[in-house]
Amino acid sequence: MTPMIYGAYGFTGRLIAEEAVRRGLRPVLAGRDADKLAALADRLGLPHRAVALDDPAGLRAALEGCGAVIHAAGPFADTSAPMADACIATRTHYLDITGEPGVFAALRALGPRAEAAGVALLPGCGFDVVPTDGLAAMVARRCRGAQRLTLAFAGIDTPSRGTLRTAARNLDASALVRRAGRIERRRGGLSATLDFGDGPTRVVATTWGDLETAWDSTGIPDIEVFMAPAPGTAALFRLPGPLRRLVARAALSERGLARRPEGPDARTRRTARARVYARAEGPGGVAEQRLEVCEPYAFTARSAVEIACRVVAGAARPGYRTPSQAFGEGLVLDIAGTRLLE
Repeated sequence: MTPMIYGAYGFTGRLIAEEAVRRGLRPVLAGRDADKLAALADRLGLPHRAVALDDPAGLRAALEGCGAVIHAAGPFADTSAPMADACIATRTHYLDITGEPGVFAALRALGPRAEAAGVALLPGCGFDVVPTDGLAAMVARRCRGAQRLTLAFAGIDTPSRGTLRTAARNLDASALVRRAGRIERRRGGLSATLDFGDGPTRVVATTWGDLETAWDSTGIPDIEVFMAPAPGTAALFRLPGPLRRLVARAALSERGLARRPEGPDARTRRTARARVYARAEGPGGVAEQRLEVCEPYAFTARSAVEIACRVVAGAARPGYRTPSQAFGEGLVLDIAGTRLLE
């Protein structure tokens, strides 16, 4: 079963392609820009197919002979539907690296169609959301009847331009939470203090994919997610909402993004670490767990390829599933560089 990597010449797509080659796979590289695609394919010695997502017939033709696709071209709110539709039509397993809650909800709704076609829908195969999803399942298992789940992460210090473009689309949206099983706007302030294992850390509320996936994986009705701001950005979150959005909009314009690095450099990807925190609370008490993983973009490449290897080996069941539903809470521990913290 040959996998495809769509969006292979983007920053994260390239990392996934390089990791796939390192793991012994020979994926088909795909994307809409034929020149960029050919340059990467030549460097890695891999086949390639240029096709746009707004060409349904061309996309279905490109997927023929590929048993699975790692979809790495965001923003996934725009790109996931055409790719998922093509995957279902061609009986190709679908993987992506989204962290957008609405995308998980939309793919969940496609689950029955995918299951009938024998296709697995596996979104969130990277740092969004494999570590948080696995940790959520761990603490939920240890806190039976849990009613509240808090998740947090630290370590996205140099977001890629693609990540920032997705963030820019949501500047005017309020932070969301799940309350009593329903997604709603967060009330009150954005900030909190949590301990990732090395002392109190200031974190801010974020609208993360776990608002959907942790609900699927654990059934806990109240869920909130926090992130530690990247260095130099903490002051931004102390500004009033309208001013914060104004400053962020200027920084996230195409001109602003062009002045930023494409993503973390090779040394950072080799040496940096990220941490994840989970706490489940219920009538029976509290369960906490902390986790350390490699740098988030390096983790995404390793995790997406690990999941693709399992899918290629026939380990994926048809239909929509979160990472921990598909492969168990221990999936995250199988990614190189991951360790539980006491």
